[in-house]
Formats: sequence, structure tokens, C-alpha cells
Amino acid sequence: QVQLVESGGRLVQEGDSLRLSCVASGRSFSTYAMGWFRQAPGQDREFVARISRSPTITNYKSSVKGRFTISRDDSKNTVYLQMNRLKSDDTAIYYCAADVPGSGVAYAYWGQGTQVTVSS
Repeated sequence: QVQLVESGGRLVQEGDSLRLSCVASGRSFSTYAMGWFRQAPGQDREFVARISRSPTITNYKSSVKGRFTISRDDSKNTVYLQMNRLKSDDTAIYYCAADVPGSGVAYAYWGQGTQVTVSS
């Protein structure tokens, strides 16, 4: 089992920066990949970014590439999402998810989400 707790979401202005954090507990954090997803009102949840276990490989949704950076600190069991040059379209609830080998499904574990609101 893996428990995930996100934090860092808040109301910001367009062009601002924000860093989200997600702390994991349970299984050894360094053994699995992590992802960030988001869900805007009335829309489906969508992939934002992924980071593999070390040596890390990262992937991004095209619309956030160059603005968002995903990183991880295995010593702190934490994955981060640094978001720069935020746009109103980035407004959503942001979720972190753990892609644990042997779980049977990708991203079997999810956090409760943190709200990011970007005001224009």
C-alpha cells in the first residue's frame, strides 16, 4: 500500500509560479515511478507529467512542456511539480499518483488532490 498527500495548491495570478509537493508513505518510494495529473471542472482527469525511478526519465503533457518540471527527492519520499508561467487553463485539481510495479494497474495509488486556481 502507498499513501500520498499533496500540498502547495493555492490561488495565484497568471504568470506566477507555484510548486506542488506530494509526500509518499508505505512501500519504498525509490522503487516506483510517480505522476502528476489534473482535473479541471467539467473535464476528465488528464496526465501532466511523469518521473521514473532513478535514473530518472521524465515525460510531460505537450502544453506544459517547458513551463512545468517534475522532480523527486527519494530521501524525502517526495515528488514535486514546479509550475512556471501559469495560465488560467492550468486551473484544476492536481493529483499525484504512484505507478507501483506489481500493482496490476498503472497508477494504482492516488492522493486526495490539491486545488490550483490561476486568476487572469
